[in-house]
Amino acid sequence: MISEHYKRIKRNVELRFSDILKSAELIQGTAGRIRKLRLSLIDNTFVDIWYSSDGSYSYHWEQRNVRNAIYRHDNAPHKKWRNVSTFPKHCHDGSQLKVIESFLPDNYENAVDEFLRLVREKMVAEQIAATKTDKTR
Repeated sequence: MISEHYKRIKRNVELRFSDILKSAELIQGTAGRIRKLRLSLIDNTFVDIWYSSDGSYSYHWEQRNVRNAIYRHDNAPHKKWRNVSTFPKHCHDGSQLKVIESFLPDNYENAVDEFLRLVREKMVAEQIAATKTDKTR
């Protein structure tokens, strides 16, 4: 069942986010089951989408090799973040230690769409900022 979720998400992402997507790969574990979906993006960063059968999830945008940042929405019930109003849902906003509320939808397909829209917006903002920096040099 989870494998079908990953396959459906992969198809949707390839259709809706082709402007920021280099490739989408279903990553398998040792038992041959799909472990996660990895999206390689045009800015040389990547997104990992992970689900478990118990309802846990993580949408992780890895940017440390480009901007020294991460951006991740997940629902791991870390006691450290219990003061976040959307607990256990939370967002690591730029770093592992900067945590804010997560308002992603509970429906996984809608959540992926919203997460990738946020990624796209941040990528565009970074591109605009880099262009402005280049012009001031």
